[in-house]
Amino acid sequence: MAFLQAGKKGNQQANPVLWFEEKFRECTRPIFDKKLRAAYLSALHLESTKKQKTFDRTLQFWTRSAAIYSTYKACQFRVLFVKDQAEKERIWEEQHEQAADKVYSLCYDLKGFFLKTAQLLAKPDLSPMAWVKKLIVLCDQAPQTPYSEIQRVLEEELGQPFGDVFERFDEKPLGSASVAQVHRARVKGAKNDVAVKVQHPGAHDLMMTDIRNQKIFAHFLQRFDLQFDLISVLDELEQQVEYEFDFRREAAAMDRIGTSLAAVNRGRSPITVPRSVPGLVTRRVLVMDFLEGTPLMLMADELKRRGINPDGRLAKLTKRNILKDLSSAYGQMIISDGFFQADPHPGNILINKTGKVCLLDYGQTKELSEELRLGYANVIVALANRDPDEVGNAIRSLGIKTISRDAGAEDPVQLSMLAQLLFDTRMPDGWEVANPFGDNSILRFIKVEKLPKELFFIVRVAQLLRGLSVGMGVPFSVAEHWKPLAMEALKNSPSARVDDSEIWINSGADSLRELAWERRRRLRKNGLFQAVSKTRTRRRRKRNRASV
Repeated sequence: MAFLQAGKKGNQQANPVLWFEEKFRECTRPIFDKKLRAAYLSALHLESTKKQKTFDRTLQFWTRSAAIYSTYKACQFRVLFVKDQAEKERIWEEQHEQAADKVYSLCYDLKGFFLKTAQLLAKPDLSPMAWVKKLIVLCDQAPQTPYSEIQRVLEEELGQPFGDVFERFDEKPLGSASVAQVHRARVKGAKNDVAVKVQHPGAHDLMMTDIRNQKIFAHFLQRFDLQFDLISVLDELEQQVEYEFDFRREAAAMDRIGTSLAAVNRGRSPITVPRSVPGLVTRRVLVMDFLEGTPLMLMADELKRRGINPDGRLAKLTKRNILKDLSSAYGQMIISDGFFQADPHPGNILINKTGKVCLLDYGQTKELSEELRLGYANVIVALANRDPDEVGNAIRSLGIKTISRDAGAEDPVQLSMLAQLLFDTRMPDGWEVANPFGDNSILRFIKVEKLPKELFFIVRVAQLLRGLSVGMGVPFSVAEHWKPLAMEALKNSPSARVDDSEIWINSGADSLRELAWERRRRLRKNGLFQAVSKTRTRRRRKRNRASV
């Protein structure tokens, strides 16, 4: 390399005119070479268009968000001068109706990450009902990628002509979300249909722009209105969105969860999980089992079609069974395995002909550390026992930092209510909504200064399951449902407290005693029997020396 550079330098010194002419031709090639000029202009146009879209998107977000926020602050100031409670409620209801239209327009027009935001907000226990009615329809309304572009992406990713892979391929997608759209197809030589998930070109850049804008807005809200650690939440979401754009990771997660649930339940998993098709998974394409069923959001219409009263006894029993099966699966995923699908919104849930739950979309998954898994198990047991002091100790052990808004110490009851709102589907007594901006919000009394970002998707699952519970009109507590699983996880933990002759596990009203032979078998299983035997020997020798 040094020899070539020396040669070039020698040529420059030997004939500077020729060297100058060569450099001039290199610099002017884009001007006189038509193909090169076209390539340069095309690249420049694409870059300028991309920057313009980013600027326009950012401007629209801030203009619209500021308008919505300012109307709420104005309404908040207005009701201060209204004494009649009924009139206050009317004013707020009118404000929610007007704001719902604006929020819907913002999410619908910008799409991208705002569709995920709509999914988070469209929960009857979290947002005003006017918002829920508007935003619930946005689950599958992302812009569709043209069929010709879908074919191009498939051929690029699979490395084969489109017709060599698929015997049949439906042009109209089954659904289109913020990251990808899904088509029904049949692979050549196969007997069953498959679902083909194809990533939207350019979706990644839009999502990252949206997240950056929302993080700045979250800083503002956290500073002046909502006393909650929103930044950690959005940091975790940002990382997960990056993961969502690698379908190889999604396929591995989906297969892992399906295999685990089948193994634990001896082939009778409480939910159905699709499996990926080997050899047809790439970063931007995922081919998997096609699951047929009724979307959960359309279940009431399906019940009417079958002649069943959606509000009747049989319908409520069906809804309770759906919640029970879904919660059982999530209890096993989170507490037993520590690896779970983190997006159980209604658009990802189907009910098949036999009434079984089918869970779709494994782009958002989370793996918990052993410490975090057992810490959450402690929280579940404490919430099920309804012991405020126990709950407070359990959530502090997770790394959650809170500050009382009063000068005094934190009220254990308020802290327990906060934990219930974060981690359980049962609402605290006397509560109907968990609106964090409401006048009676627990966040008005306790500030969540730090929420470890690793906890966000546990909170998200609890919130989405609560939304299903409230939306179906079926009261349900995952803490009570998951308590046996949590106790089992703590009991089998290598760090479980071991007594000399027996072990007691606090279970509220009852205490379960572990017999000596059961304890020995458990210790051998966890590889701790020898260590405990040595500890006993040391204690016995110490007692003997003391008696002498």
